[in-house]
Amino acid sequence: MPSTKPRIRVGIGGWTYEPWRGVFYPKDLTQKRELEYASRKLTSIEINGTFYGSQKPESFAKWHDETPDDFIFALKGPRFATNRRVLAEAGESIERFFKSGVLELKDKLGPINWQLAPTKKFDPKDVEGFLKLLPKSVEGRAIRHALEVRHETFQSPDFVALARDHGVAVIVAGDADYPQIADVTAPFVYARIMGTTDKQKLGYAPKALDAWVKRVQAWGEGGAPADLNTVSPQKPKKAAREVFLYVISGFKERNPAAAMALIERLK
Repeated sequence: MPSTKPRIRVGIGGWTYEPWRGVFYPKDLTQKRELEYASRKLTSIEINGTFYGSQKPESFAKWHDETPDDFIFALKGPRFATNRRVLAEAGESIERFFKSGVLELKDKLGPINWQLAPTKKFDPKDVEGFLKLLPKSVEGRAIRHALEVRHETFQSPDFVALARDHGVAVIVAGDADYPQIADVTAPFVYARIMGTTDKQKLGYAPKALDAWVKRVQAWGEGGAPADLNTVSPQKPKKAAREVFLYVISGFKERNPAAAMALIERLK
């Protein structure tokens, strides 16, 4: 079983992708065993299906049982909550999401990624209203939240302050065209890197992999990378943090290889 330094988890988005069969997954592996296989090569997976619609409680329970004890799932919050004109009116969708069976993941339930539409601009009052809707706990289980913003207007110290006040992580967009806000705003860090290419066997060049290793180590140890863009002059308190990094987008066929290469370097 792979292991990383404590508090650093590396994975991919989803696990069902036909081009991974025979490349990441062995040719003779049945599709029903793909999660079992992937969860033993990676240390976390971001579930994408929850963004598009509700999953069955039985599915969450099955995913829990198929993965190692120390495995963690991040979930994408439903688009019905985030792809709306007024975010502060998403309360019903958020409540329905947490009643859909996600708690069947038990201790394997990691942070929730609330991904806003690229066209959504920063409205301080509306964003604050949305953050107030995010529950700190559900049925006695602590819930961690991360907000993925994709419009340049969010590159504002006021937004960072709001996120920090609510203990919500601002998702770091790595190697992407989206605005980069690498300010630490929560007791954990959530990064999604999008720069894999078919020109590299491992998706990234060795130097680029090494650079991401240094960044996640800096976050995990309570510091912050010096080479990523932040927008607030205020620095967070230095404290050890859990770090979640997912290799997504880019040349998707190479994403598992890049994630495994990062895990190997972190050993």
